[in-house]
Amino acid sequence: MRDIRPEVKAAAQRVNDTVATADEAVVRAPSGLPGWSRGHVITHIANFSEAMTRQVEEALQGRVIEVYDGGRPARDAAIEAGAGRPAAELVDHLREATTALTTAWDKVGPGDWDRPILHRNSNLAAGIYATWRELAVHTVDLALEPTADSWSREFCLHLLDFLRPRTPEGIHLILQADDGTTWENGTGDDVVVTGKLTDLTAWYAGRVTPGPVTGPTPELLPWP
Repeated sequence: MRDIRPEVKAAAQRVNDTVATADEAVVRAPSGLPGWSRGHVITHIANFSEAMTRQVEEALQGRVIEVYDGGRPARDAAIEAGAGRPAAELVDHLREATTALTTAWDKVGPGDWDRPILHRNSNLAAGIYATWRELAVHTVDLALEPTADSWSREFCLHLLDFLRPRTPEGIHLILQADDGTTWENGTGDDVVVTGKLTDLTAWYAGRVTPGPVTGPTPELLPWP
């Protein structure tokens, strides 16, 4: 696998820079996710970072543990409980959690990437890509700058491939980007959607597109 730790560190820096000067009005405002304030998104990123740090550190010791103690209900409750904290506390929590996470990833050696983790019942190689997705997508969900326009071509293609299960049955989805990139998935009737690669990826990820996408846009299945 390619070592994407530099990209993960850049994504962590980007999300921290995005909220560095956030005040109470900013963190209470709605995010790009229905029903969530920006405080919810910040809390989720920080809590995910702490959970993934544990996945990494325990895996390096030859152990596997639950991603969140108490599972999904505890995860959701922790987000609700943390979202209303003061802006400064939210910003500090995010910075500390993402710093610990990138530090943990730096400890992974060349022979460690196949070590199993319980996050998606995968391994550390998949876990670092999950980290990249969480940081990059949820930065956009803050509904501040940057937007999906900041996503690299490599990230877009990775996210599209990860999200392949979203394509409904019975269609052959063709995303035709204006840079010449063509991405296809599914079998059936051709459905062609055109636009910038970042906009097409944002649409397929269920996020707001900074620019237009053209063509029929079928209702997609949930995230895998």
